[in-house]
Amino acid sequence: WTFVWTVTAAGATHICLRKCEPRAVFELMAAEQVTTLCAAPTVLISLANATENLRRLAPKGIHVITAGAPPAASTIQRLEEDLGWTITHVYGLTETAPFITVCEARAEHAPLPISERAAIKARQGVELITSGELRVIDTQGNDVPHDGVTQGEIIARGNVIMAGYYNDPKATENALRGGWFHTGDAAVVHPDGYVEIRDRLKDVIISGGENISSVEVEGVLLRHPAVQEVAIVGFPHEKWGEAPHAFVVLHEGATADERELCDFARAKLAHFKAPHSVTFVNELPKTATGKIQKYILRAQR
Repeated sequence: WTFVWTVTAAGATHICLRKCEPRAVFELMAAEQVTTLCAAPTVLISLANATENLRRLAPKGIHVITAGAPPAASTIQRLEEDLGWTITHVYGLTETAPFITVCEARAEHAPLPISERAAIKARQGVELITSGELRVIDTQGNDVPHDGVTQGEIIARGNVIMAGYYNDPKATENALRGGWFHTGDAAVVHPDGYVEIRDRLKDVIISGGENISSVEVEGVLLRHPAVQEVAIVGFPHEKWGEAPHAFVVLHEGATADERELCDFARAKLAHFKAPHSVTFVNELPKTATGKIQKYILRAQR
């Protein structure tokens, strides 16, 4: 996310790990006097959920840059509250500069309760002045209202957007139609202008004609004390067409059953958004950069 060369250009030190292990991360931070951590949300989840004796090793005052997937507000809150770290969420794609938005901290956020600040920090934020233009549009190409509810697709243009896909003019034409890069990310815009991704368009679950954001449901389940990681996908349903299904990794030594987690979600969401079923797994399939591979989970239908 640009830090490969900016850290080098500043004459600072890179500290790289082949595998994310909380003890190694915390001990190296202290030994090497680390000030900044770049990590995908899946890495932050493992650090936030480390045992208490390991979390005591974590130095205070670390500035964290996170991207790669929408982070859960509960993860942000735990890192800032328990470890004394500061989280900055940025957003970009392979087809753009490493990030084209930043969730900028503003003075009016400071007096808010930590839970509200964390919810704001989980948003993708506002466009960077150096990264051109960014909009959220409906299917007719109109900007969505800034109501935090109406969903559209994030599009962007500027000198940080790719020229095209290598040897694939058809895909290039489709992605850059109308002179804008179409990201495939479904998002809303809040009244303060902050963009918040609700899902990948391909991951939106349509149940009984209602759109369900898998990211929203995942964020709720991550607040359950037994849940370490979760991924929500749509499974076929005889009545509703599709229904949310949860793949859940529990904390070591924790217990929970399907009914408990479904009821927990129903208590905090519109009932149609709650998972209809749960599969408990030891780990979720991920890419090398920590993104959950939902297509693998959907193939288990």
